[in-house]
Amino acid sequence: MVDIERIIGNFLIEGQFESSACYGQGHINDTYAATYQMYDGTTRRYIFQRVNHNIFSEPEKLMENVANVTSYLRSKIIASGGDPERETLNLIPTNDGCFFKDSECDVWRGYVFIEQATSFQTVEDPRHFYSAGKAFGKFQTMLQDYPADTLFETIKDFHNTKKRFARFQEVVAKDAFHRAAQVQKEIDFVMQRAEDMSILTDLLDQGKVPLRVTHNDTKLNNVLIDDETGKGLCVIDLDTVLPGLSLYDFGDAIRFGANAGEEDERDLSKVWMDLHLFEQFSKGFLEEAGQSLSPTEIAFLPLSAKIMTLECGMRFLTDHLEGDTYFKIHFDNHNLDRARSQFKLVADMEGKLDEMGKIITQYA
Repeated sequence: MVDIERIIGNFLIEGQFESSACYGQGHINDTYAATYQMYDGTTRRYIFQRVNHNIFSEPEKLMENVANVTSYLRSKIIASGGDPERETLNLIPTNDGCFFKDSECDVWRGYVFIEQATSFQTVEDPRHFYSAGKAFGKFQTMLQDYPADTLFETIKDFHNTKKRFARFQEVVAKDAFHRAAQVQKEIDFVMQRAEDMSILTDLLDQGKVPLRVTHNDTKLNNVLIDDETGKGLCVIDLDTVLPGLSLYDFGDAIRFGANAGEEDERDLSKVWMDLHLFEQFSKGFLEEAGQSLSPTEIAFLPLSAKIMTLECGMRFLTDHLEGDTYFKIHFDNHNLDRARSQFKLVADMEGKLDEMGKIITQYA
């Protein structure tokens, strides 16, 4: 049992601790919300998280990335006349810096709770997906001059599809759990698209697109939507902020948000890419980031959605073949269901690439 009051007592917070409770639906870090009584009689909430060191083996480097990026964003927001208390995450300091390490060597961090804003798990309103596009586009633009190569690569080759594919081939060949024969159709689906795997990494290697600071987990639920205005307010969950490509962020956002079905949908007739949602996100993203992206980046936005979806499906299938060691599963063949859903989405995108390209041209 975590003594959360003892943990958060190491953070420099004015006021009197009142209560705390588990918070959110995250699957990686342990998250708590704590309420404090302030000296003027008001209450204020804070978020505290224990960083999962099984996923992030160097949490100190992760926290240095988060501290540097949020500090940079804060200065940009102030310079543009925005509200730095609500438009970026604000770390709570400790006596030793920006995090606390407990006796078990777990790293803890604290953020000021952003009130009157909501994180949506699914696209309940297309306008929210448009707002998310604007928020991620603004995030990209504000960080366009940040030296991406100074960030620690806390998860190496996170979106290196080419290396993910090489790993997939090794796992198929080894077939440690004797599952390959039952999923040959899915293996063939991946192998038939072998030439797609190096497209994005080749663009970077050939100097055709720049290395940027990227979020790398651009799900809708990683944007806080302002309760009053409905606008994208703040990009959250910066654990995977790494050096990468703008195409990673755009593509993964479409993969998650424009899917008409669930990520693990078994009825594949419900899985297809909603062009209206694709348009909503693209419009918002390009309104904010269009001027900061190169013509090549813009041209490859539609294909990036397909490749990021293919990569994700391949990762699910790899984990299934390895005995479900990375992604949490809730029933037998859960990762296989996830992979099949992603592959159905890939196939649908392949038939819509021309339409997607026209939408991008319209808003670019």
